[in-house]
Amino acid sequence: MRKIFLLFLLLSAAGYSAFADTITIKHFVVKENPFASGEVAIVATDTLNQVQENLNGVFLFTVNGLDDTIRFEKGTGFIRHKIMSSTFIYVKHENLTGIHSKLYYIYKNNDTLSAFSISWVWLLVVPTILGLFGYLFKKFIVLAIIILMVFFYFNYHNGLSLPTFFESIIDGLRGAFG
Repeated sequence: MRKIFLLFLLLSAAGYSAFADTITIKHFVVKENPFASGEVAIVATDTLNQVQENLNGVFLFTVNGLDDTIRFEKGTGFIRHKIMSSTFIYVKHENLTGIHSKLYYIYKNNDTLSAFSISWVWLLVVPTILGLFGYLFKKFIVLAIIILMVFFYFNYHNGLSLPTFFESIIDGLRGAFG
């Protein structure tokens, strides 16, 4: 009788743990760190941009190509790298549900940081429209090439290299179609 009771208890505990929900990061937002000047924080959110306050633990992120383990407490993790001037930040997180990545432009004004999310669509649309504009109006091809060069120089000067530029577009396309 004792063995049957122990077996039943073990099976019910195994069944209960099979339904345990693991918390993963599927959406996140980059914001200014309110506790440290010149630093940013990653906030884990749901699809409605509500903070996942039940998220705690250490997660692996790639920030501008460098792997970084970030400790999350109540849905917020802090990146401990000072931002000295306005720059691009490409944040990527990979888990069992796939690759989740976002490109942000961090604008530094005095001691405050403002994060602006940049969609991969804009990275694809702007050069395409400029190329198409130059192709359709042959007289403006030189102007289109100059604007494209300024666009790529601005991106490169603020920390968005060509590999990161294309990786952002590819990850966006993978997320849209996969």
